[in-house]
Amino acid sequence: MPRRRPGRIRAGSFRSRRTRGAEPAIDGLSARALRDISRLEHTRNYLQSGHVSAAVRRWKDYVHRPERQLWHDYEWGDAHDDCCGDPLQARALLDTVMQALPRRSARELRQIISRADAVLQPPSPPRRAV
Repeated sequence: MPRRRPGRIRAGSFRSRRTRGAEPAIDGLSARALRDISRLEHTRNYLQSGHVSAAVRRWKDYVHRPERQLWHDYEWGDAHDDCCGDPLQARALLDTVMQALPRRSARELRQIISRADAVLQPPSPPRRAV
């Protein structure tokens, strides 16, 4: 049985133990879409590891707030932008990411974001026939 060189053994062990930082955790996305997002976060200089999942979480939290709080933010501004981040900037980042992703992954992310957007904009009441 041939013996493996020590350098090849060490090279294989480093690859398996390599940590890539925070992996994106977005419910409803396939492994392919998560991999594409992770690749995008590592190749773009305006993204860091975990930014996209944090933006999705921030946007979902924002749209599920009570309407009175959303109205207060609209009139007076959000007082928590400094500590928690601006949800409107998070939504703009998600638009940019959806344009940079491959079509299939962008479609999956767009579905998740559109569900959150639907919560923010409830359907208008039906019109009465006169």
